[in-house]
Amino acid sequence: MLNIVTDDRIPFLRGVFEPFANVEYIPGKHITGDIVRDADALVVRTRTRCDRDLLERSAVKFIATATIGFDHIDAHFCAVNNIRWANAPGCNSSSVKQYITAALLKLERDRKYTLKGKTIGIVGAGNVGSKVADVAEILGMKVLINDPPRERREGRGKFVSLSTVLKESDIITLHVPLNMSGEDKTYHLIDDDILGMFKEGSWLFNTSRGEVTDNQALKRALSSGRLKGSVLDVWENEPDIDTELMRSVFLATPHIAGYSADGKANGTSMAVNALSRFFNLPLVDWYPDNVPQPAVPVIEIDCFGKTPEDIIAEAVFHTYRIEDDDKRLRTGVAEFESQRGTYPLRREFTSYSLKLHGCSREVIEILERLGFGIIA
Repeated sequence: MLNIVTDDRIPFLRGVFEPFANVEYIPGKHITGDIVRDADALVVRTRTRCDRDLLERSAVKFIATATIGFDHIDAHFCAVNNIRWANAPGCNSSSVKQYITAALLKLERDRKYTLKGKTIGIVGAGNVGSKVADVAEILGMKVLINDPPRERREGRGKFVSLSTVLKESDIITLHVPLNMSGEDKTYHLIDDDILGMFKEGSWLFNTSRGEVTDNQALKRALSSGRLKGSVLDVWENEPDIDTELMRSVFLATPHIAGYSADGKANGTSMAVNALSRFFNLPLVDWYPDNVPQPAVPVIEIDCFGKTPEDIIAEAVFHTYRIEDDDKRLRTGVAEFESQRGTYPLRREFTSYSLKLHGCSREVIEILERLGFGIIA
């Protein structure tokens, strides 16, 4: 029997490996070297740092992280010590797409900020950034994309320089990995110098990693008016976040942009299947069959007298009320981690169908492109 140690907050996982392994469920931040000493495999999230301190005297042969990010895994140490690992690229990309869509529409509604015709700069165009670019185009925005690694592989084409993004964008949204050094270093990518190049009165969204932004520099940019506002889902020093910064941003959430039930199920599925392939377990294309359905999967909207923007926002906000996550964090910042661990059910656009009355074909097409089903 294999010995597997897993983060106890990974959803849909309990009972999956038990027919083939001894499984120990531990809070991610409490997984230690002593606990993993006899483990053959780990299943983790970003809260477990998989480095020399954890792994040096262990029997671990494989690590599966149920997350897109993998900066918590010391890839060099693993390579030298013949420890294989796998992450879950793109698992929660549609969840972040939903989050950004809701944030954009709330900005439009609450600040009377017309999105159509505005320019959005997307820094990092992987699985997440590419879907955000699609959403922005669907909403009528002009899209600029900066992604140096992709540009080196694919040629200049649709990519622009970071300076172009900074000077021309009304909104900049970050979707990059956390790289501490090297040609594509992203640690404190957004610092005082870069913020000084932002278009006056622009907005910054960050759903990537907190350390991509120098939070002290961001506070200065917000207080000076260089930035009109910010939407932050990620923070330096999580879970001990800067409450002064939190109070100064438009939307503040506890690193849950990718926390839809669909995104969690995808991440767990990819981790299970990667581990199963490595150890030749009889789990092929496994996917959880117990993902909860939304309470009201059919959204009925009377479109008469409403603007296209009103209709689109009504549909999106039915699936996800981003202000609820914002309110929970502001009133319970000390519960940052528990808010993540007990996050309420959120299903993505594709889990909903729309029954529309008096809606134009143009708006229907926009909603279909966002991922909603349409009931004739």
